[in-house]
Amino acid sequence: QVQLVESGGGLVQPGGSLRLSCAASGSIFSIGTMGWYRQVPGKGDQREFVAHISRNNWVNYADSVKGRFTISRDNAQNTVYLQMNNLKPEDTAVYYCNKIPPATQYWGQGTQVTVSS
Repeated sequence: QVQLVESGGGLVQPGGSLRLSCAASGSIFSIGTMGWYRQVPGKGDQREFVAHISRNNWVNYADSVKGRFTISRDNAQNTVYLQMNNLKPEDTAVYYCNKIPPATQYWGQGTQVTVSS
């Protein structure tokens, strides 16, 4: 069973940038469309969609991150990335990767992103 491990989070000031990585223990090409989700503090267990990328690199973004975030994938390295620029305090969340639609067995520990001055 493929496991997904997120990394790259941290504390950043508003306007700053971070690059998240999602490393898979197996083939992400076989999984198909991959996505990033986030869980915002105070909003319970709900994980909201952030971005997704298909096998052939067709991408889609939540309106709240369009123009600031860029999703990419490296099928040879079995890794999915999320480049986040011009970060805002409302981007503070735990970020997860998973397939589209998400599957229970693929949820990892996530990576914390905190945007604060």
